[in-house]
Formats: sequence, C-alpha cells, structure tokens
Amino acid sequence: MAGGDTAGRLVRPFALTGGRTRPSRADFTLITTVTAVDPPPTWATRPQPEQQRILRHCVEPIAVAELAALLDLPVSVIVIMLCDLLEAGRITLRPPRPVSQNPDLDLLQKVRDGLGRL
Repeated sequence: MAGGDTAGRLVRPFALTGGRTRPSRADFTLITTVTAVDPPPTWATRPQPEQQRILRHCVEPIAVAELAALLDLPVSVIVIMLCDLLEAGRITLRPPRPVSQNPDLDLLQKVRDGLGRL
C-alpha cells in the first residue's frame, strides 16, 4: 500500500500544475512574500482547491518557503501556482530586500561583544 501512496503523491503535483515543470515568471524566491488581494477580483473559472488553500494562507504576507511547508507541496509546484495567481490578479508579491554591500561595522561589533559576554 505504501507504494501506491508514493505513486499518487508523485502524480499529484504534476496534475496541480497542468503538467508544467517551470514557472512562467522568475519573480519568486524562497523568501519572496506573497499576499492575497483584498477584495479578490472575480475569476472566469473557479480556483482549484489548492489555489484556494494558498489564498487562505496568504491573507497575511507569507514567504514562499513557508507556504510550501504549510501545504506540504514542493516549492516548484507552489511557485507555478503562485505565478498563475499573480497573473490572475489574486496575489501581490514583495521581493526580498537587497542585502547591503556595506555591512554595519558598529552593529557587527555589538553582536560580537554580546556573544563574547555569553
């Protein structure tokens, strides 16, 4: 029976993405945050149950990696589904903030001193 469960799990993500293996956009990283649009626009077709689950979790901003973990789906599948939701106007995204090229040396010194006191 375990073999049947494994086979079902391998087919399911493929079915969720309509057979697509690559996202239509390159906007999403593991730490990109997504938020559901409120109020949601109307769709010509009803969203898939998995898309509805994604939207429920996106009421508050959530990272792509966290969303994949909560839904127990591969990140690649979540990203493809998020692309669909973004293109349909159902979510917004916020890319991660760029890391400063110049580290704050004062802050690093305080962290080092604090660690030294432990």
